[in-house]
Amino acid sequence: MNRHSLLLIASMLLVGSNVGIGKSIVAFLPVPLFALLRFVIALAVLWPLFRIAKMRRVKRGEWINLFLQALFGTFGFTLLMLGGVHRTSAVAAGVITSTIPAIVALFSWLFLRERPDARAFASIGLAIAGIAVINVAHADNAADTAAGAAGSLVGNLMVLGAVCCESLYVILSRRLTQTLAPIDICAYTHLFGFLLMLPVGLPAALSFDYSTVPAGVWGLALWYGLSASIFSFWLWMKGIRHVPGSVAGVFTAVLPVAAALYGIAFLGERPTPAHGIALACVLGGIALASLRTKRVPPVAS
Repeated sequence: MNRHSLLLIASMLLVGSNVGIGKSIVAFLPVPLFALLRFVIALAVLWPLFRIAKMRRVKRGEWINLFLQALFGTFGFTLLMLGGVHRTSAVAAGVITSTIPAIVALFSWLFLRERPDARAFASIGLAIAGIAVINVAHADNAADTAAGAAGSLVGNLMVLGAVCCESLYVILSRRLTQTLAPIDICAYTHLFGFLLMLPVGLPAALSFDYSTVPAGVWGLALWYGLSASIFSFWLWMKGIRHVPGSVAGVFTAVLPVAAALYGIAFLGERPTPAHGIALACVLGGIALASLRTKRVPPVAS
């Protein structure tokens, strides 16, 4: 395994563990407040990139695209993901989040008219099957209270909404990466995300009793802001430059594993057979879509 593959694995480990870390944080902080705090932390680091002379060179159409990326990929994703993990388990959220490659393929077909091949269709089908297994298991689990089962279902649907937002972000970013540096895209989308999140999170920020939050939670919040906005982004971009896109999809399989391990180790969660079946469906779909087609040499006549 080369260095670039290790960078992709490290990125997915961070993203997967952030699913569980976010669940730990929103147990103490309101979702709108923590969502706003994430952008404050990111902008504190990315601020040197906001140079007026360079920003003036960004075209109007690129600003519109950046705003849409921020609306879906930072603002919408953050609220839905944090709200979702607050209501469901880190294990379930990790499995659902790992369907991003399949959802990207589905949206590329719907919005970009990029018709998937048979393997991509199979990957999409397996991802949908994995999500269905988790939601049906929650609905049929007699051990859950009615309120708990309903909350888990809502949480799963919110995480799925976050996956859809992230997938739209990926599609929108395809054209921008041809004209803007990835780190600039990251900075500008987080600026828009902060402006969108400000009216949502500011009321909670002004009324919240900060003395009730343990010091360790503030440390996790700082790490989440840096990891989600900068570290995982940088690692993925550095690795993906030297790894074919068809192969890179395989590395997203690390995400649900990291999320599940965090949930088991730190949140006391226990995976169920339904989680195992769903995870097998999703990972099987990723592996199937990422297989290289072998070229058959022509038969000599």
